[in-house]
Amino acid sequence: MLFNSFPFYIFFPVVTLIYFLLPYRFRWVHLLLSSCAFYCFFIPIYILILFFTILIDYVAGILIENAASDRRKWFLVLSIVANVGVLAVFKYYNFIVGNLNQAFTNLPLLNIILPIGLSFHTFQAMSYTIEVYKGRQKAEKHLGIYALYVMFYPQLVAGPIERPQNMLHQFRQKFDFDYERVTSGLRLILWGLFKKIVIADRLGILVDKVYDNPQSHNSFSLLLATIFFSFEILCDFSSYSDIAIGTARVMGFKLMQNFNKPYHARSIAEFWKRWHISLSTWFRDYLYINLGGNRVSVPRWYFNLFFVFLVSGLWHGANWTFIVWGALHGFYLIFAIITSKWRNGMFNFLGIARPAWLEVLVTYLLVTLAWVFFRASSVQQAFYIIKNIFTGIPWMISTVLHRQSLFEYYGLAKWELMLSFGLILLLELVHIFQSRTVVSTWFLQKPVYFRFGIYASLILSLIFLASNSNKAFIYFQF
Repeated sequence: MLFNSFPFYIFFPVVTLIYFLLPYRFRWVHLLLSSCAFYCFFIPIYILILFFTILIDYVAGILIENAASDRRKWFLVLSIVANVGVLAVFKYYNFIVGNLNQAFTNLPLLNIILPIGLSFHTFQAMSYTIEVYKGRQKAEKHLGIYALYVMFYPQLVAGPIERPQNMLHQFRQKFDFDYERVTSGLRLILWGLFKKIVIADRLGILVDKVYDNPQSHNSFSLLLATIFFSFEILCDFSSYSDIAIGTARVMGFKLMQNFNKPYHARSIAEFWKRWHISLSTWFRDYLYINLGGNRVSVPRWYFNLFFVFLVSGLWHGANWTFIVWGALHGFYLIFAIITSKWRNGMFNFLGIARPAWLEVLVTYLLVTLAWVFFRASSVQQAFYIIKNIFTGIPWMISTVLHRQSLFEYYGLAKWELMLSFGLILLLELVHIFQSRTVVSTWFLQKPVYFRFGIYASLILSLIFLASNSNKAFIYFQF
């Protein structure tokens, strides 16, 4: 079920109303059954995959906690192999076999569809058994509560990827109806829907037209589509997190923050502290640190960083484009570390402070360059787009100097194109405002007519400015 679909607008209030009306002891059952129904809106049979991994990890957690020290690791390995094995079959088998077949084999491909959100709930399940193994989490004895931890519908499909320490105890808490909390959650849902339906989907119209056939567009079109995609994916993914967090908050549950104005980062390292925080911290805690982190020799440290980003790229999709995207970010980070002393020395020699705006701009441009590989259908197409953007710079400058239009026909009216620019500007103004004040506190201090005016404006925007594309969330494919 999509958060931006009509069925969800019925599902959410009905499930929430029943949740508050039910006696406390039955609420977990209601949420678990509702989460099963939510997932079955996609491909119902695939819920059996979830049941399989849930049962494996539930048993593994108990065995890990009760086993002798020399056997605990093997139960953890069993759990990880089961989870990664399911992920490998559905997500990576055809990618691996396809590449092998191009070289020297003739293995059959599987005619299967990737289950929605498989990578997300697999990583959430793995975090549970790893935390039990490390002794930071007690094994959950209640199978239903553990199943709800994996299947909790607000964040089941695209995160945030939660840790057991944050979620398991919440499913045993009794949350009463709280007006302030409910309205806070609803505001976040409304803002998330605005970012998805009005901003992301509208930007996606131009992005799809250009990226689906880049050879038919000029250099400026490729550049514009690439910039638009950087904001499309930000709004698309962060909106899902906003709606998930808001939906959970209405019922009383607290999910972790997943985005924090990532395009305001002053370095690639800071970008990854602001973008998809639940995934970046997952890789940090369970892969990077276990590889030795930065507590090793410098060459090994660089390897650890690069390897983690390669795996991150592969996590996003079984395609060389994602691997190159991850490798680029790994290269960015290592290059920044290697050159940090030189860059600091240069600014000290010049006697000037490093301009914050320049660091933000450079970081954004590097991230946006990498997004080309993320969005392109192939590595060859990505290189074509990048090459034509850079080789077309002289033409773009000449066109502007001769007062000619850079724009070509996109299948969009001029007002729609201008609206897209206006929406990006609005988003950034909101982010700047968020950096300077606590928006929720500021908003609640405003008169009722002001607050309801904002609500009405957002709702009217959803009605009249929606792109009508009803696109699925981008990260559903992962």
